[in-house]
Amino acid sequence: LLGARFGAYLGVLFWFLPVGMAFAFLGVQLAVFGIYMGASFAPNHKGMPLVPKDSTLDFFQKQVLTSRNIRGGPFVNNAFGGLNFQIEHHLFPDMPRPHLARAAVIVREHCERLKVPYTEVGVAASYGAVVKYLNRVGLSARDPFDCPMVNRYRRP
Repeated sequence: LLGARFGAYLGVLFWFLPVGMAFAFLGVQLAVFGIYMGASFAPNHKGMPLVPKDSTLDFFQKQVLTSRNIRGGPFVNNAFGGLNFQIEHHLFPDMPRPHLARAAVIVREHCERLKVPYTEVGVAASYGAVVKYLNRVGLSARDPFDCPMVNRYRRP
């Protein structure tokens, strides 16, 4: 079915558009979709703790501690496709999207009972955490005072 859908999509695209325009349309569509998917996935995991290999955390703790939910109403739920309930999505991957919000209430209460931190923030705070994390990781990999041009002219 996936092959048939992909073939039909390309067939319609190349049937109604000139070849160059069809390739351009396909490129733009894939780029926009990729950015959208990245913007949906990144705020749920980036900047969350990494679990060491020798960790003794159970499945529940691993899923809750390494994911964050994004608060919001129906607009956020639709924009993120249900991935704003990332903790519940990881705990119950086969659960239908409409039930994730109700499961979040139960999981949050269970986390409170077990004293497991449950991370839930707004959209702006989640993207802020992603940017902060990427800046920290990116800047730690280089010396901000190390200039290749200056090093080339430096005497040993």
